[in-house]
Formats: sequence, structure tokens, C-alpha cells
Amino acid sequence: THAEMATVPLGFNIDASRWDQSTFVGRLKHFLNITDPRTVLVPEEELDRAKALVEGCRAGLVPPGSSQEQLLYAKKLYDSAFHPDSGEKMNLIGRMSFQVPGGMALTGFMLQFYRTVPAVVFWQWVNQSFNAIVNYTNRNAASPISLRQIGVAYVTATGTALATAVGLNLYTKRAPPLLARWVPFAAVAAANCVNIPMMRQHKHPVAPSTTSHCHGLWEDGPARAALQAGLWGGPDLFSLHLVILPIIMERLEKFTFMQRIRVLHGPLQMLLCGGFLLFMVPAACALFPQRCSLALADLELELHDSILAKHGDKVPYVYFNKGL
Repeated sequence: THAEMATVPLGFNIDASRWDQSTFVGRLKHFLNITDPRTVLVPEEELDRAKALVEGCRAGLVPPGSSQEQLLYAKKLYDSAFHPDSGEKMNLIGRMSFQVPGGMALTGFMLQFYRTVPAVVFWQWVNQSFNAIVNYTNRNAASPISLRQIGVAYVTATGTALATAVGLNLYTKRAPPLLARWVPFAAVAAANCVNIPMMRQHKHPVAPSTTSHCHGLWEDGPARAALQAGLWGGPDLFSLHLVILPIIMERLEKFTFMQRIRVLHGPLQMLLCGGFLLFMVPAACALFPQRCSLALADLELELHDSILAKHGDKVPYVYFNKGL
């Protein structure tokens, strides 16, 4: 009851980020916090309590004795498990906090089983299914997405990945071994070229805008490519994962001790993937702000005039969530 509740500490805003979201470093710290893979192990009941605490804090009431650290931890759990637009609990596989353990296993299998066509087909299919769940879960939830749209995006991305992977797998049989190891990278990159635009075709509450839609895709595409492929065209620190890991394994497997423990090559590759993803998942998400803005003057003329007629000059910017 309200009588048993205390007021929120003066000046505390639970929805304000602890770090500056206008900078890459601030966004990196934010996403390191909410993509913490340990939150995957948090029981559902505790997640529900965290949501109740966050919603109570927004209303200005919290349980007596609640510390600021408790409130911040509740917000961390809330951000890790609940959609920022709808507030609904996200499925476990689609949560960004699951990307390290899930991506570690999938990437490890893709990089380990790349020599035969059946293995390539199976693991590319599993990976694209995983990607489809992640893309759908982290979409802009302001408006519904049809089952037909989901199906077309999934089939197209999976087909692109399989065609690329199988074609390159057959082509690289006479090529140097390292090129064959890069087949998963090429397949994932090709699939992302069609998966993101098709899965993220949605409308915005204020009005449908092609400009803001393209702006979100332009930023989300490189971020997703960074997450999957590790190629940002930036510092070498980010050029890891599906590109650098094959080089590392190619070198390691030439050592005598590695040839004696072939059975451990798969687990070792997964552990290396996990180490890379632990940093790369939040870094890829932090490339661009999740909540974006566009000046009214940059919108399509028809939309610009519509907003101007409805609100006058009181709306200099429009805002949207580009998704992850």
C-alpha cells in the first residue's frame, strides 16, 4: 500500500542513464551493464520484482529502506529482460544478455564445422534462426510486425546465408585452408544485408517516415555487422571474431601440442569466441545511439508539412528507437 511505501530519493531518476549516451564510451558502459550474461541466470520471479520496483520508482514510490544501489540493480535487470518500448518481458534467446553464451556456442560450431556441405547448411540455418529471433525481439515495438513479414525475412536471410556458404564451401575446396575458414563470415555478412532491412520494416507512431527508417537501418546495419563479423573499418581491436579467430586457430593448429588434443579444438574455439563477444556485443550496440533524433527539416516534405500543420514550430525534432 502507499502507506507502506517510501518516496524516491530527491533528484533520483531511474530512467536516466548513469553514463553519457551521447558518447561511445558512455554507451559502451551502458551496454556492458545491460548485456551482462550473468543476468541470464536470474530467476523470472526476481526479474518481475525488478520490474515492479522500477515501475514503482517511476511513480515516485519505493519500498522503505531501498538504497540507490538496489534501485540501479533493479533497473539493470529490467533493461536486460524487458523491451524498452513495450515493457514486455523478452524471450530469453532474444535478449542481448544471451548473446555472449548463445553467440559463443553458435560461432564456435560454425567455425569448427565448415568442411562439409551438410555441416555448413545445418549450422548456418541454426545461426540465421537465432539471428531472426534476436532481430524480432529487439525490433522497434511501437507497431506490430506481421507473421508474413517475419517469414519472408527469415526465409530470405536463411536462403542467402545457405547459398553463400554452400557456394563458397565448394569453391574454396582447392583454395588455402584459411579461406575456407572464412566462409561463415561471408555467409553471415551476406545474410545481414537482407535480414536487417526486411525484419525492420515498420512504421512510427507520429507518422511513417522513410527517412527515419533508412537512418535507423544505416546505423543498425553496421552495428549488426560488427556484432556478427567484427569488421567495423575501425581500430584493430574490433577486427576480431569471425575474421581474426580463423587466423588464430590456423596458427595454433600447426603446433604439435594442438595436434595431440584435436578433441579440444572445438571447446577452445568456443571459449575464444566467448571472450571476444563479451566485449563485442556491447561495443557493437554502442556504435550508434539507440534512441535517435532527426531534425524536422530533414524529413520528407510531405511529413514535414503534416507535422508543421499539426504542431506548428513546437516540434523541431522527431525521435525514434532504431532497435538493436
